[in-house]
Amino acid sequence: MNNEKIYHMAFADLYPFYIAKAERKGRTKEEVNQIIYWLTGYNDDSLTDVTNRRFDVQSFFEFAPHFNENAVLITGVICGVRIETIQEPLMQKIRYLDKLIDELAKGKSLDKIFRTNNLK
Repeated sequence: MNNEKIYHMAFADLYPFYIAKAERKGRTKEEVNQIIYWLTGYNDDSLTDVTNRRFDVQSFFEFAPHFNENAVLITGVICGVRIETIQEPLMQKIRYLDKLIDELAKGKSLDKIFRTNNLK
């Protein structure tokens, strides 16, 4: 799948997959939402709004109220690619979210996912 196709997918179509992945591992939709809120600055109302309005992935990130500056602390490999080496800013943001959801599904606590111990 090329980047443009991903960028133009409705976030509302991806969101249920994030929830399903977490729930298969005993985690909750609320935890997925907390991750999205932390990363993007959305809240309950604004996330509902962007999913109902079917923002594409590009718009979802472009109009995020406050993309978390600590996202740069998210490192590691997702889909065989080191996140910190991704040159395309939008793809890097998408992979940040993917990585955080993976960490949730693997049982990490939200404190570790939010890198609270790594803050300066």
